[in-house]
Amino acid sequence: MHLPPRPRRAAWLAALAALAGLTGCSKAVVLNPAGDIAAQQGHLVVQATLLMLVIIVPVITLTLWFAWKYRQSNAANTEADYAPDWHHSTMLELVIWSGPLLIIIALGAITWISTHKLDPYRPLDRISASQTLSPDVKPLEVQVVAMDWKWLFFYPEQGIATVNELAAPVNRPILFKLTSTTTMNAFYVPDLAGMIYTMPGMQTELNAVINQPGVYKGMSSHYSGAGFSGMTFKFHGLSDADFDQWVQKAKTEGQALDRATYVKLAEPSERDPVQRFASVEPGLYDKVLNRCVEDGKMCMHHMMAIDALGGEAYVKAQGLNLPQDICTAEESIQVLAALDSRTARYATTRQ
Repeated sequence: MHLPPRPRRAAWLAALAALAGLTGCSKAVVLNPAGDIAAQQGHLVVQATLLMLVIIVPVITLTLWFAWKYRQSNAANTEADYAPDWHHSTMLELVIWSGPLLIIIALGAITWISTHKLDPYRPLDRISASQTLSPDVKPLEVQVVAMDWKWLFFYPEQGIATVNELAAPVNRPILFKLTSTTTMNAFYVPDLAGMIYTMPGMQTELNAVINQPGVYKGMSSHYSGAGFSGMTFKFHGLSDADFDQWVQKAKTEGQALDRATYVKLAEPSERDPVQRFASVEPGLYDKVLNRCVEDGKMCMHHMMAIDALGGEAYVKAQGLNLPQDICTAEESIQVLAALDSRTARYATTRQ
C-alpha cells in the first residue's frame, strides 16, 4: 500500500526529527561540544562507530548481494552453483574471523586508554588539544547538590551559592564535587562532559573545562520523580571579567544561605526560578553531604568514625550511656567532643 504524497512527506519529517533528537537536535552537541572533555568523548564515539562500520557495512552489502544473486528468478543460476557436500573453507574462515577479532582488539585498546584518560576523577592535564595546562592554575571548585527538583551550587572560593544557575570562566579547569539530598540523580551538561551520578551521603567528582563562551543547557539525566522534567539549569561560560561580575551580582543581590534557609530550600518544589545567595554558612555543604543539617543529628562521617573505633563499646568507654536508637543533641556533642579529643591526641603522637 503506497502512502499519498503528503503523508509520505510527513513520515520523512518524523524520521528526520527522530534522527535530530538522537544527534542532539540541529547542533549535534554530543559530537560538537564546547568543552575539551566532551570533545574527546565525542571523538571516542566516532572512532568506535567507524571501527564497527568496517564490519557492519560489508556484512549488509554482502547480504543484499547474495539475496540478489541467488534469487529464484535469476536465469544465470545453474545446478553448478549447488554444492550440498561443501562444509569448510580455511580461507573463508580466516576472512570471517580475523576481521571481527582485529576490530575487537582495536576497540578494546581504545576503550582501555580512554577509560583512564577520561576518568571523571582524574585532574585535567590540558585545556584543549592545542593548549596545555599550566601547573600553577587552580581549578574552580563547585559543590553540587541534586535536590527535589532543583540544583544547588556552592562556590566555596567565592563564598556564594546559586539555584538552577551555574557559571565558570572559559579555559579554567573546573572541579565538581557532587552529592544528593534524597535520591540518586545524574548531573549532565552535554557541552561540558559526560554525565556523573549523585547519591545521598556520597560524593562523586567530575573534572572538566569549557573552551567557548556561551550559555549551555544543563539537566538531570536520571529520572527522580514528578519534577524530573523541569530539573534543568543554564551553564554560563564567561570570560574572567564577566565571571567576576557574575559573582559580584550574586553577592549584591542575594541573601544569606544558612541551615534554616537550606532546610526550607530542600523541600520538594518544581521548576524553581534562579536564586542567588550572597553568603553561605561555613561547612554547610559538608553537613549536606553527611546528612546532618538538622539540629541534633549526628553526621555520617562522625558515626562511621565511632563505628571504626568500636561503636557502642567506644561510647561506653567514654563514660556515656546513650539510647540504642536515638540520642539528644547534648549527648551527640559529648560523643563528638570525645572523638575530636582522641583524634587530636593521635595527631600529636604521629608528629
